[in-house]
Amino acid sequence: MESVQTLSYSEWNPSISTGQSADFAQTLEAGQVLYLPALRFELDRDERKYLSPQWLEEGSKSLYLEGRDRNLRGSAAQGKDRADIQSMIERFGMRATRLINSFFPQYGGHLLPSNTSFRPCEAAGRKQSWRHDDTRLHTDAFPSQPLQGKRILRVFTNVNPQGKARLWRIGEPFEAMAERFLPLVRRPLPGKHFLMKTLGVTKSPRTEYDHIMLRFHDLQKADGDYQKASPQQWFAFPPGATWVCFSDQVMHAVMEGQHLFEQTFHLPAEAQQNPEASPLRILESMTGRRLAA
Repeated sequence: MESVQTLSYSEWNPSISTGQSADFAQTLEAGQVLYLPALRFELDRDERKYLSPQWLEEGSKSLYLEGRDRNLRGSAAQGKDRADIQSMIERFGMRATRLINSFFPQYGGHLLPSNTSFRPCEAAGRKQSWRHDDTRLHTDAFPSQPLQGKRILRVFTNVNPQGKARLWRIGEPFEAMAERFLPLVRRPLPGKHFLMKTLGVTKSPRTEYDHIMLRFHDLQKADGDYQKASPQQWFAFPPGATWVCFSDQVMHAVMEGQHLFEQTFHLPAEAQQNPEASPLRILESMTGRRLAA
């Protein structure tokens, strides 16, 4: 099972030919991870002190910029430290945006930037419920933020100063997972998703696609036999490495690692180079009906 393609680029805005861009998009949209072991995100000397969970507010696992205001959230820092942390995370977001624009110009103006974050906590050993336990294989879906068919494109960079890798398990292809779990997903009750939006439980109405993806997330994590016996490979992303994937399609589990930057983008399925490779189109083909308006 080949899940990771290694690329040799070491710049955030490399020169990519049209043919290379098409090949990279095909690989990404097929559910593989693009791995750039030489693409580093360098911290300034004064920023290295922020490689510590001490800057998190209680209950948060990441420092992040969210929403249109892009104000720092999840942090207990004040004053200059708060401003410097925000600047550090913003700089990573700009680097990641350059990378995606360089690699995938065909996505053009369709990309919607979402959260930019820094996660200083150790992934291993966190006490969480099974639903929130990211050491279990899963595909990403957001309970309060329905995406209505849009993709979740993510750029990750490991900046661990102690030489510790970010260790992932990468699961089987999306289609194989969907064939296993789709028969277990019941259709939502009529009016349920409109009511959830009205009550403020979700930021926008869920589609049946969102319903299925959320059920997949929970069914995957709750199935202990699947976690142990399904096809999967372990992959270590070392410090100084960057990787890119559609995390709503790539089954992944974060087993260990500390100090990670991450940038999320959303992309409409129809803006893909091959829309038929998107989870939305795959699930619509399997169910025989439209799943998102």
